[in-house]
Amino acid sequence: MPDYTDGDIYYKTPSDYRQKKNNVTYGTVEIKQYYSTTTRKNRTCAVVLPPNYDKNKAYPVCYLLHGLGQDHTDWLNINAPTILGNMIAAGTAKEMILVLPNCRARENDTYVGDAFSLSNYQAFDNFINDLKDNLMPYIKENYSIREGRENTAIAGFSMGGRTALYIGLSMQDTFGYIGGFCPAPGLFAYKANGVSENGLFTKDTFKLNDPYKDNTLLLIVAAKNDTIVTTYPSTYHSALESNGTKHIWYRKAGGHDANVAGNAFYNFAKRIFA
Repeated sequence: MPDYTDGDIYYKTPSDYRQKKNNVTYGTVEIKQYYSTTTRKNRTCAVVLPPNYDKNKAYPVCYLLHGLGQDHTDWLNINAPTILGNMIAAGTAKEMILVLPNCRARENDTYVGDAFSLSNYQAFDNFINDLKDNLMPYIKENYSIREGRENTAIAGFSMGGRTALYIGLSMQDTFGYIGGFCPAPGLFAYKANGVSENGLFTKDTFKLNDPYKDNTLLLIVAAKNDTIVTTYPSTYHSALESNGTKHIWYRKAGGHDANVAGNAFYNFAKRIFA
C-alpha cells in the first residue's frame, strides 16, 4: 500500500523552486519597525509584498516564524520571497502578504547566545501576545489585508514550528491555516538540553476544536534524518491522530535544514487561501 507520508514521493518541489528567474516578477521586501507594548520597545519585522502590490486590493496574510537562534532574516536566507514569487508566477500559490517577524518577544530580542535556555523558550511563547496585540494590528493598519481566519495563516520552522502550532491551536478563531515544519519540543512536557518544561498542551488538548476541525488546514512536516528535534514532530502527529484531528503529515529526506524547511513552506503555501 502506498505510503502517503513519504514526502520525497508525494510532496515534491520543482528542482528550481528556490532560484530566481529572469522571467518572474518578485514582490518587494520591506523591513519595518512597530512598537510593542508586550516588550515595551520597537521591534523589527520583514514584510514581503506580492508582485505589483496594489493598496486598493486586499490580500490574505501568512505569518512565517523562524528558528531558535534566528530572527526576521531567517526566512529571507531560506529564500522564502523567491519561493513564493515563483509559485505566484506559476499559479501554484495565491497572492499574499508574507510577514516575517522576530519571535523572540523580550526586551533584549537579539540572539545573545542563550539559545538552549528556558528564558529564550519563554520569549518565543510570549510572541503570542506581541503578535495579537501589536504586530497583527500594525499589519492591518499599514497594509491592505483581508481579514478573517480564512485569510490568515501561521507557520514556522523548528522553534518557529513549535510557536506556530502553539499560537495556531490557541487562536483557532484567528488562523485557518497552521503549519509546523520540524517543530521543536515543548508542546508537551519534556526534558532536553538541560531544560525541562511542563508543556504548552497535554496530548488530550492538542487538537482542533469542533467548530474548526473541518475548516482548518493543519500540516506537520518532519525531516527523515533530523538530529536536532529528532522524533518530537512524530509525537505531535500521533497526538493529533489519537484525537481524531484531521491533518497533513509527511516526512522529507534531509536533516534540520533549509532544504526541508523550504520544501515544507512550498507545500504549505500551495494549499492556503484556496
